[in-house]
Amino acid sequence: MGWIAIVMFFSVVLALMAGFPVAFTLAGVSLWFALIGVVTGSFDLVLLASMPNRVFGIMTNETLVAVPLFVFMGVMLERARLAEDLLDSLGRVFTGMHGGLGIAVMVVGLLLAASTGIVGATVVTMGLLALPTMLRNGYRPGIAAGTICAAGTLGQIVPPSIILVLLGDVLSSAYQQAQLQQGIFSPKTVAVGDLFAGALIPGVLLVGLYIAYLSLRALIQPASMPQAPLPEGTRRVSWRLLGALVPPLALVLAVLGSIIGGLATPTEAAGVGALGALLLAAGRGQFTLGRLREVTGSTVRISAMVFLILIGASLFSLAFRGFGGDELVHRLLTGLPGGVAGAMLAVMLAMFLLGFVLDFIEITFVVVPIVGPILLMMGVDPVWLGIMIAINLQTSFLTPPFGFALFYLRGVAPPTLETKDIYRGAMPFVALQLLMLAILAAWPQLATWLPERLYG
Repeated sequence: MGWIAIVMFFSVVLALMAGFPVAFTLAGVSLWFALIGVVTGSFDLVLLASMPNRVFGIMTNETLVAVPLFVFMGVMLERARLAEDLLDSLGRVFTGMHGGLGIAVMVVGLLLAASTGIVGATVVTMGLLALPTMLRNGYRPGIAAGTICAAGTLGQIVPPSIILVLLGDVLSSAYQQAQLQQGIFSPKTVAVGDLFAGALIPGVLLVGLYIAYLSLRALIQPASMPQAPLPEGTRRVSWRLLGALVPPLALVLAVLGSIIGGLATPTEAAGVGALGALLLAAGRGQFTLGRLREVTGSTVRISAMVFLILIGASLFSLAFRGFGGDELVHRLLTGLPGGVAGAMLAVMLAMFLLGFVLDFIEITFVVVPIVGPILLMMGVDPVWLGIMIAINLQTSFLTPPFGFALFYLRGVAPPTLETKDIYRGAMPFVALQLLMLAILAAWPQLATWLPERLYG
């Protein structure tokens, strides 16, 4: 009956493409197929009896408590006009050089990724602030649009990233499940801190690839990335830069340093980050009760969406396994030529293609629990697998014609910026992300070395 599970999976994809809500689609399609399976005698309804325990497990999962706290931290910093000050200060630093404004945008994207971790908010904010400035200074529309979209998606891989928190929880369950199926009854775990540490080196290397591309493009085609005029008040740039950089960097170091150093759990560090974001907003004169109401409202909406999708995905997972879908996928992956390398290539390609139509949260909660245990039983390192998945999902944000970052920028870009310019500008950065995936596939130590050094 494994083919029924595959039909159910593609039915979910088609329903999502039609615009139905994600969580209710996952749960509704699963229940309909389960009902059909009960009538035809191909599904055991007893399997759904474990659903209340799964929901209770989600409610009591301490790791997932970090999600609303990190969301609150990111939204509060975004509303505190952090990007505006960073862009203004770093723009002054890189004036006088071809491509300087593009490099400043990329550095600001890195800092915002480490501070907020919300792709949509970062792309929209940078689109509103940086895009008019870049176009006004003579940047080619495609280069300006691609730079902003690529900088905005860094929140997917640079910790503290929401996707890494979610992946950490899903991969931990998959890793334990894989070990139990192998007869290991005292299983090891993979923590969110492991993924945070594993993502640091690949994240920095990816930013380095972006900046190297912009520098080379400016060297070869200087007219496409002109020098920005020297602004007034340049003598005070060091103090402006210091004032813009120190508070967010101190907050990032407090959050990441406490997690990677083993001083706090991700949930505890997220609480520190949420409080620090409040204090930073208050120190910048951006804290009001009205703004706090907006931030908490956005946090509740985003967090409710994440947890509803997780509950719907749990029901989908039960139905998928009830029809034998996990056994079918296991046979397919283990039967591919090339062994582990062939299975990894197939999974990465499938996730890349699914990224055209599914959101990263849906792929994390639906696809990873299916393929994760199989790959981990084949000997794949869980940290390396998590970072590979995160970079792959980041690539889907940029890939035309359905990349979400492209849609975000299109929504705030002026009419003079054509959609084809956005697509054309994003393609070199998609190629760089695929190059980063290939580099990480060739040298897994880029993701595993730091966690091994820190945690053994």
